Amino acid sequence: MIKNDLFLRALKGEAVERPPVWMMRQAGRYLPDFMKLKEKYDFFTRCRTPELATEITVMPIEQVGTDAAILFSDILVVPQAMQIKVEMKPGVGPWLPNPIRSAKAVENVVVPDVKEELGYVMDAIKMTKKALNNEVPLIGFAGSPWTIMCYAVQGQGSKNFDKAKQFCFQEPEAAHALLQKITDTTIVYLKEKVNAGVDAVQVFDSWGGMLSPVDYQEFSWQYIQQIIDALKDQIPVIAFGKGCWFALDTMGKSGAAALGVDWTCSPQNARKLSGGNITLQGNFDPSRLFSPPREIKKMVNEMINGFGKDKYIANLGHGILPNIPVENAQAFVDAVKEWQPE
Repeated sequence: MIKNDLFLRALKGEAVERPPVWMMRQAGRYLPDFMKLKEKYDFFTRCRTPELATEITVMPIEQVGTDAAILFSDILVVPQAMQIKVEMKPGVGPWLPNPIRSAKAVENVVVPDVKEELGYVMDAIKMTKKALNNEVPLIGFAGSPWTIMCYAVQGQGSKNFDKAKQFCFQEPEAAHALLQKITDTTIVYLKEKVNAGVDAVQVFDSWGGMLSPVDYQEFSWQYIQQIIDALKDQIPVIAFGKGCWFALDTMGKSGAAALGVDWTCSPQNARKLSGGNITLQGNFDPSRLFSPPREIKKMVNEMINGFGKDKYIANLGHGILPNIPVENAQAFVDAVKEWQPE
């Protein structure tokens, strides 16, 4: 039995004494101990070494006291497993030297043996579960097929992912074939994570908001729905689409256990658009963690009162920024833990 099961109870929609809290990207960049490891080991070495991934995953539980752990990994380990080369370039971020931009290139993309190619992730889950010692739940995650495809086609991060969108609109058949291959791989990957011991999974659609509502249904949501359908009977699934407030009504009927919301949508609108019955997660602006701790605490109280304490998980509206002071992250977590009903 997990000692602190607030997060899992909120996912089930049960009444809780206070909302659970965790932060996207909490295992990382803002923590001084993480930076020490970063100086010693490159990014994908940290992802591929179970001992390092475990150490990094557990850090925020011990140092800021969140109610759930999220495995330290990266969404781009999936395309790597599919034989799409991915590097992490300093000052650039993800770099894919051979972007997928033709039907022929899509044909060459493999649906891998996940156990073989991503076994190191499962080893990290098992090791992390042991280290957590049933204190808090462990979240596993994957990128949405659309978000993975954005990188695979664009070749790097982008403000508008114009090349990825061009590929979808000029070669829709090839784009859908690639999206399906990513989806099939992701489903097996997440199922293996469940077998390894994660307690919930989250699908990150970081670039869903780049698409119009119509294109979102065609090139992103239908693939996320396949993932939810494949996993929802085994484990709670959280769907998070950044900038995708326009799809909250569809998402609310998807069978997902919870929906992530970013800071551009108010708690009241998120409740209304999602149908009012599903657990919501979010949506503190990560940049607001630069505010003084006193102000952070005031805004957190307003956020919780906006969403309501039940069917709600306190979180940021996207990943924590690298230069946030640890004490400000701590103030965010403490504010949720200290929240009292008005």
